[in-house]
Amino acid sequence: MKKYTSLFLRFPIALSMLGHGLVRLPKLNVFSGWMVEFMQKSYLPQPLILGFGYALPFIEIIIGLLLLTGVFQRWALYAGLVLMAILIFGSTTIENWTAIDTQLLHAAYFAGLLVLKELCGNKKAM
Repeated sequence: MKKYTSLFLRFPIALSMLGHGLVRLPKLNVFSGWMVEFMQKSYLPQPLILGFGYALPFIEIIIGLLLLTGVFQRWALYAGLVLMAILIFGSTTIENWTAIDTQLLHAAYFAGLLVLKELCGNKKAM
């Protein structure tokens, strides 16, 4: 796949991930506290939720930057899929079915890019 085509296909999901992380970073304590409060009906342990709340913005930024630059693209796509699976699992524990729609859309986008990358066969082509 041509270099610029690949970039433009990655661009929306890269900016989504990057944007999610960047807006949360300046208010990291508030965001992590909100996540614990939001997930209080979950059976997941609060320390796990709190730790994930602190890590999530950094994970989103890293995935976004990797996709934007095209560095370690395949691993970034796998990481994005794993992240979406974790978020979907968390949403199911509090029965937040509406959030799952957005998370599944992100997962589908990651999966589509991964399939395209695999179909192209040339690691440098996409």
